[in-house]
Amino acid sequence: MATTTQRLLATALATALTLPAPAHATTTPTTTPTHTTTYPGHTTSRYVPLGPATADHARDAGCTEARTGTNGVRILFFGTQETDHQLREPGTSHATTTPRAATTKAASYAHHWAQGFTDCRTGQTTATLALGVNNKDDGNLTGPTAGKQWATLVHDARQRSTTPAVTITGALDAEPAWSTPTWARGWIDAYTKNTTTPLHTANSADGCPTTGTAHCNNNWTLADVHHLAGGGRPTVHALPQIYRTDGIQARQWANISRWGHTHANDPLRFAGAMSQHTACQQRTCNNTDNTPRQAWTQLTDALNAHASTRIPALDTATDIRWP
Repeated sequence: MATTTQRLLATALATALTLPAPAHATTTPTTTPTHTTTYPGHTTSRYVPLGPATADHARDAGCTEARTGTNGVRILFFGTQETDHQLREPGTSHATTTPRAATTKAASYAHHWAQGFTDCRTGQTTATLALGVNNKDDGNLTGPTAGKQWATLVHDARQRSTTPAVTITGALDAEPAWSTPTWARGWIDAYTKNTTTPLHTANSADGCPTTGTAHCNNNWTLADVHHLAGGGRPTVHALPQIYRTDGIQARQWANISRWGHTHANDPLRFAGAMSQHTACQQRTCNNTDNTPRQAWTQLTDALNAHASTRIPALDTATDIRWP
């Protein structure tokens, strides 16, 4: 996304029978990074251009994930919301001429993905399928309008789900470069106001400090980034982008969670870590190709390096790819 050479990542889905309990900070002191669990493996999330997407493609994607036997969150990123309930493909700007797709097609894709997952799953494997969009504000919608519309779509898709193997939630890829903080806050506030359906935030923290309280990129503050990652909202779970091989993104998120503990008595609820290793194999990246294990380990270590952000465990990682 904002950290790749070609802004590889673009929008926001994933699955489980019941939501795994997100890791929340404890106050037990620790002086060195300590793994409290072994690496739990990873799921696969996807960018989904809905124009060429078919029911067969969706079923195949769900089936492939089921055969891994791994429980956890998968995010389907559908791109940018535009007027008239249309979605623009991931990785594009308003000027693109690529065909738009009705938001209802995202719900249909999720339905067929869940069918494929259910038909092919091994044992009692379950998934949380998070239907996601990004915070690009060039679609001629206000943040509150976009958030309310997505809350309605995700809620309806969840209500119409026909399999207990897959639980539908929402997802958001919020990045400072893509909108004002006011627009993004309007989106998440409207989403949480209009549905109790959980939300997974696969956000970036571009330009945020690893220590202290300096501003992030595009005049976003730590308060803004914390708010967009779920600060003050128990139904919102952070699954942040941990792409960089130098570990700086993990340290940024640990600092954001520490800011929340200090200033709002609310360290973030982490549901795992997101990498883009497979996407980088498909499209060129530059030092942003952490493997899922590397992303998970970096975030675990960064959180456990400070008493106020230490976690008992971190859930399954997820790795993003193009379809």
